[in-house]
Amino acid sequence: MSLESLGLTAEQERLYRYLLRHPQADLDVAEVELVMPGVRPVLAGLRSLGLVDGTLTALAPAAAIDVLVRRRIEQTHRQLTELTLAWDVLTELTEEHRSGRPVQMVEHIPEGVAVTRRIRTLLAADPGEFAHLKIRARHVSSDYDDKPFQRLLARGLRSRTLFPARTLGDPGQEPHARSLHALGDLHRVTNEPVRHLAIVNRSVAFVQADPAQARAGALQIRQPGVVAMLADVFDGMWARARDLDDLPLSPIEQQVLHALTCHDNDEVAARSISVSVRKFRAHVAELMNRLDAATRFQAALRAKERGWL
Repeated sequence: MSLESLGLTAEQERLYRYLLRHPQADLDVAEVELVMPGVRPVLAGLRSLGLVDGTLTALAPAAAIDVLVRRRIEQTHRQLTELTLAWDVLTELTEEHRSGRPVQMVEHIPEGVAVTRRIRTLLAADPGEFAHLKIRARHVSSDYDDKPFQRLLARGLRSRTLFPARTLGDPGQEPHARSLHALGDLHRVTNEPVRHLAIVNRSVAFVQADPAQARAGALQIRQPGVVAMLADVFDGMWARARDLDDLPLSPIEQQVLHALTCHDNDEVAARSISVSVRKFRAHVAELMNRLDAATRFQAALRAKERGWL
């Protein structure tokens, strides 16, 4: 078998085999016997590969093959990496064909509505994976429609959303997060600093154009190295974040849970913590939903299992 398949030239293989047979051979003699006038550049190539040392001693065959195979694997890996860039080109060409305009590696999209539309268009074409880092779980705009995103989840979109734990103090944030979580958009909370970031299929990223100005729109980034780095940042934050079910109880939730287990009826329980019956029952319903409990008795058992009681 020729070593050319492992990356050696024909002259390098001839010289290597010669030095295996003649350890510490005289280079001038080798030049004559091999009829190889340019033996020194060939030797330099073998030395750069680590197959020959300074004493003209060839590396043992097993070690030499191992070196060449590893080098070949590394070259193949680099070539495969370069080939994967073809998919990025395909994405760009597809978008240019769809939109009728050139696609830039970094593009400024000035309006938030246009950013949302762009993300949904990409996901509609390929509902694969979506990673979202945002300031709050629930969208600030009252006319924001979640239904298109829910339809994407129904089509099999794998979605993860990360938002700051501090926003859970705002009414409606946790229930909204839990409702989407139940539909398949997995939610976690973090105590790390958060800026808006959206990543579609690990190939296109959207970041806030101006951190100091929320209305400045977003930058759409298609550069593979930058997108991969942002995806790694998100994955790290996700791994360090907490699941919604691991969140500690708020002070009022602790009071409600304690009152629920200490009193037989809602009126007495609500009066014991100075809230209305209606408010008490709303807190109980939220706790049952959080504990995935069908009855109050089951909620109390699960709360005790978690160490909340």
